[in-house]
Amino acid sequence: MYISLSDRGGGKRDKSLGAQTALASEVPFRLSPVILWLGIVSMVTDVSSESVTAILPLYVTGFLGLSTIAFGFIDGINQGASAIVRIAAGWAADRTGHPKRIALAGYGLSMLARIGFLFAGGFWAIAAIVTGDRIGKGIRTAPRDALISVSAQPEHLARSFGVHRMLDNIGAAAGPLIAFFVLLMIPNGFSTVFVVSLAFAVIGVAVLALVVPDIRAHGLKSSEAGGNRRLFAFSWSHLKEPGLGKLLIAAGFLGLVTIGDGFIYLVLQARDSFAVQWFPLLFVGTNVVFLALAIPLGRLADRVGKVPVFVGGHIALLATYLLAAAPFGGLWATTGCLILLGAFYAATDGVLAALASQLTPPGKLATGIASAQTVVALSRMTASAGFGVLWYAVGAPTAMLVAAALLACAVVAVAFILRAAKVAAGQDTNGGA
Repeated sequence: MYISLSDRGGGKRDKSLGAQTALASEVPFRLSPVILWLGIVSMVTDVSSESVTAILPLYVTGFLGLSTIAFGFIDGINQGASAIVRIAAGWAADRTGHPKRIALAGYGLSMLARIGFLFAGGFWAIAAIVTGDRIGKGIRTAPRDALISVSAQPEHLARSFGVHRMLDNIGAAAGPLIAFFVLLMIPNGFSTVFVVSLAFAVIGVAVLALVVPDIRAHGLKSSEAGGNRRLFAFSWSHLKEPGLGKLLIAAGFLGLVTIGDGFIYLVLQARDSFAVQWFPLLFVGTNVVFLALAIPLGRLADRVGKVPVFVGGHIALLATYLLAAAPFGGLWATTGCLILLGAFYAATDGVLAALASQLTPPGKLATGIASAQTVVALSRMTASAGFGVLWYAVGAPTAMLVAAALLACAVVAVAFILRAAKVAAGQDTNGGA
């Protein structure tokens, strides 16, 4: 079956695609205060997480003196450890009907993990701390996105996710910028960055706990609200929804050839040999582009189709790989990579969540979102670990070209899968929206 979103909208049954497209242009957009506050929580939390992420490649390979294989393993954890708990956390949010409580537990765990950075100094300690932090992310993400889905207007679902991602990426841009100024003023001031990271994590948890309302998710039955709940009643049949399986396969193929940002930035730094204190600004550049494009691409996805925008984002990633592997460097080549990488995230991050939410019935909303995020996390974890070994074996430029070739094949395969499914279902050419 083709991934058609004509009958789903933010976990709610909706009208035909034609009517949905018309409504997207006729119904005035109104931002829910819940989405605004969740965006603020994500913003300060991303200041916390991205300030550390921006220095982690240099901290591991430079300050600690570990190999690219070691960094590949840590980056793989950073990409995929959250997959351990994503589906379970999504199911728990659906089962209890209180996604805020599950999200709060995840934000709290990540906050506690920040304390560990103040004392860690070796590979295994860093790996353990990153694992704890990413498990916290895995717990919080699907319940948070479920809150966004049930709070958003169905006609402007991707746009609402775009607003949230825009606020999120204000923090994602500010975090590396703070890290840059810390390292500029305090050479090797990694511990200071870790202290700042912990402070912002505490603020994020406080805002979520005190300000964001505890909205009950749609679909919780009254019989489940009593004392007869069966814990651990999750079934894989919950994921066998029309179209969701196609989305999981597509996301998995593409995730297997999506390497971590840190590797791309290390390739650029190795090619251009710029001073290490400028390294965090690479993260700033990508996130500024993400910030600028999140809402426009969300609106575009609502109007012309989420699947085309999602696939188009991976074409931008392919161009990033090719430009990073090019023998020429300089400011313009590096800037081009950052613009393309930011466009990739703006076209895929919130759009994937919107796709998953529209392909999942109300009572399983967080579980459906979590399943898509789990596939992406696991596949990207594999990609990062594999790229670290490939770099060590053949060098950075060749490794990037291999990644680009594999990504090109994956994009073609995904387009073929979705095209074949559309023809089989006899859908209209606009039905992928």
